[in-house]
Amino acid sequence: MSRQRRQGPRRQEQRHQGPERQGPERQGPERRAGAAGGNSGEGVRHVSVLAAAVVATLAPQQGALYVDGTFGGGGYSQALLAAADCRVVAIDRDPEAVRCGNDLALAHGGRLRVIEGNFGDMERLLGPVAIGAVGGIALDLGVSSMQLDSAERGFSFRLDGPLDMRMSGVGRSAADLVATLSEDELARLIGDLGEERFARRVARAIVAERQCGPIGRTLDLARVVRSAIPRTEPGLDAATRTFQALRIAVNDELDELDRGLDAAERLLKPGGRLAVVSFHSLEDRRVKDFLRQRSGAAARASRHEPAQPPAAPPSFRLLHRRPVRPAAEETAHNPRARSARLRAAERTAAPPWPPRRGRQLGQAS
Repeated sequence: MSRQRRQGPRRQEQRHQGPERQGPERQGPERRAGAAGGNSGEGVRHVSVLAAAVVATLAPQQGALYVDGTFGGGGYSQALLAAADCRVVAIDRDPEAVRCGNDLALAHGGRLRVIEGNFGDMERLLGPVAIGAVGGIALDLGVSSMQLDSAERGFSFRLDGPLDMRMSGVGRSAADLVATLSEDELARLIGDLGEERFARRVARAIVAERQCGPIGRTLDLARVVRSAIPRTEPGLDAATRTFQALRIAVNDELDELDRGLDAAERLLKPGGRLAVVSFHSLEDRRVKDFLRQRSGAAARASRHEPAQPPAAPPSFRLLHRRPVRPAAEETAHNPRARSARLRAAERTAAPPWPPRRGRQLGQAS
């Protein structure tokens, strides 16, 4: 039986493909926003979200070392290098981003070094000499605009391309998960990582559709998901949360974030600062809980219970009581920035806490 290729409406797609509604260009997914260009990704222009706030938070100093853990188009790295005569080590798992970054590094006289790898491995990538010696770390989470705007990367539900979603180009793709996970596994993945209330309907529709043939294209999956969801929020494409869930699982994003936060705690010197920009609640909740716990400000189970002393001396001091959000001027210029939240903290002289461990749902063992 052949599959009927009926494409759903090209609705808006979220900047970071989180549940929040986004701006008029699209709603959908790491970090950087503000791209323009065709399906191939050529001519993409990138504008880093909250770049001024991130640089102001890190307050770069002459001669200090900074880490841009999610290089992408290099917006944060360039802003840090322009703010002070400092050094920046940038990390990205995307080989194309690293290639472009190496070209950019040539223009900075040895002050910028770009490494291919995951920011969760930054301690290993930088080496023992960097432990306790880094002045600031910036993390901008999710998938980049350049990846999202390249149809062949398979992140977008509004562009037709292979159902891939691998940031590094290796490992299991989204098509592999869609083809091999059971209905129960798909429902749990989409519900937990996509926060999709109709996850069971979506999983059932995917399993039924794949009986007719492989679901190997982004628009085919988007059509199946839209057909399974009876209603959605105004301005939110029905495929948003399912695509988010698959992307997070394919790239192990939440476990990567946990490892990156632990590594940042060990790498930062006393007075060094951590700035993390997130775009959906799963990421932001993890960052918030980590920083509150490490700063001794973790929420109590009940406000009537006495405050308990932290498990160890606080290793961070919160810099903002609430997350920093983009100003109206930035969101008007860059609609994808609307759901961005910046959380930041300063490293104390206390020793790092024991690292946390655990794998997220849907990831291959």
